[in-house]
Amino acid sequence: MKSTKFGDVFGPGFDPEDDSARAERVRRGFWKKFRTAARHIPFAEDVAAAYFCAFDSATPLRVRATLIGALAYFVLPVDAVPDFLVGIGFADDATVLMTALTLLRGHLKPVHYEAAKRALGNGNNA
Repeated sequence: MKSTKFGDVFGPGFDPEDDSARAERVRRGFWKKFRTAARHIPFAEDVAAAYFCAFDSATPLRVRATLIGALAYFVLPVDAVPDFLVGIGFADDATVLMTALTLLRGHLKPVHYEAAKRALGNGNNA
């Protein structure tokens, strides 16, 4: 059986080490978008924990790249289902995020959830 390479999943030319522009976009836009969407997604704490996991240097690079990709989809204003559609606007974002969380849940550590709880509890953008 042929092994799958990281670039095969993300497409040709994808370099996980050169993902700084996507990471910066997530850093800039995540909390604003998250505050808007949090009431529409029942796993908001998991999403916030994924944010902290994605920017934790102890998280493996491939996991970080995958989480940043899912969070970037969440942050981007253009996606499959426009976010302004009440009730279903965040459905595609939630699906992408939940898929990434399901696959990578083992990498979200208690410290990521503690940071998420602090951020959600006091409204700070950590």
